[in-house]
Amino acid sequence: MITPWGEYELTRFPEDPRDQLRAWDAADEYLLRHLEDTGTDLSGAVVALGDRWGALTTVLAGRGAGSVVQISESFLGQEATRANLARAGVPLDAVTLLSTHDEPPARVDVLLVRVPKSLALLEDQLHRLAPAVHADTVVVGTGMVKDIHTSTLKLFEKLLGPTKTSLAEKKARLIFCEPDPELARPVNPWPLTYSLEMGIGPASGLAVTNYAGVFCGDRLDMGTRFLLQHMPTRTGPDRVVDLGCGNGIVGTAAALANPEATVVFTDESHQAIASARATFRLCAGAAREGSAEFRLGDGLSGFPPGSADLVLNNPPFHTHQATTDRTSTRMFTDAREALREGGELWVVGNRHLGYHLKLQRLFGNSELVASDPKFVVLRAVKH
Repeated sequence: MITPWGEYELTRFPEDPRDQLRAWDAADEYLLRHLEDTGTDLSGAVVALGDRWGALTTVLAGRGAGSVVQISESFLGQEATRANLARAGVPLDAVTLLSTHDEPPARVDVLLVRVPKSLALLEDQLHRLAPAVHADTVVVGTGMVKDIHTSTLKLFEKLLGPTKTSLAEKKARLIFCEPDPELARPVNPWPLTYSLEMGIGPASGLAVTNYAGVFCGDRLDMGTRFLLQHMPTRTGPDRVVDLGCGNGIVGTAAALANPEATVVFTDESHQAIASARATFRLCAGAAREGSAEFRLGDGLSGFPPGSADLVLNNPPFHTHQATTDRTSTRMFTDAREALREGGELWVVGNRHLGYHLKLQRLFGNSELVASDPKFVVLRAVKH
């Protein structure tokens, strides 16, 4: 990555030499050029919100900016930041890495916002940061043109102050906001709790809690609904994994269907783990909390091999705006490693994604449990 302050070698996490996706894009470059061209004072408290793979954080810390804080909802993004800082020779203690659930800084002098795909996540985080923003805070957002909409600008105006945009460069755009400390802000609507409909197996009528940014934040997505309608019927002291748990409703349903089960909820999103924990507590009650484990991390990395009886999975097929099958492939591979002999992986996915071929290749078998015009539920057994 070429910046006004030098060149940086940056990668995503986990690092894969076959991966052609970069750890930065034109929006990051545009923002850094703007900071240099305008002579923005970076000696104070600088917050990089939503810095996907640590490009902004690494460059700002490498330049010697004041107090650099990264706020991210992604475990993978923060691991990439750590690796990129080390590659650039920047001490890790030169920056503060916070999650979207940590207490934000009390004062922010420069707020740099990498516009996320989720408008809800942006809303939640601007609500949380607004009290730390003062009249002289420099607020600059950045994103690709396709990510910045009228609703994005209205959100900045509603929560921080008057907002305008730059001209586009290389399909990227900047957002400029003038903070108004006297602005009367509405109440933060997140997290959101809603009740599920009937007819979806053990999850029927349950209340779900979603923190901002979790997939399908205000409703149950169709793929998860289809899986819930065709959940495996099991009894006994199973160790069940809700892999890529999102709001945790699949693992919670499995726990309610089998009172003897222990359920592990795992996701790389801080928002998802918070949602799963809240959903499980709300639906299963305090008496079952000892039978649930919540793991923030890279899928099943570090999970004891051969220790799971059942893995439930609704894998994503994109990362940010890029469509890719890398995530599902790693999930299926890790699931096979985590399962004991005779253990089962149940997967829901769009018909056209061809997951049955991957499962056949990895497990040597793939059974079609259920299908409709859009989705399939597949079962693979470890032998």
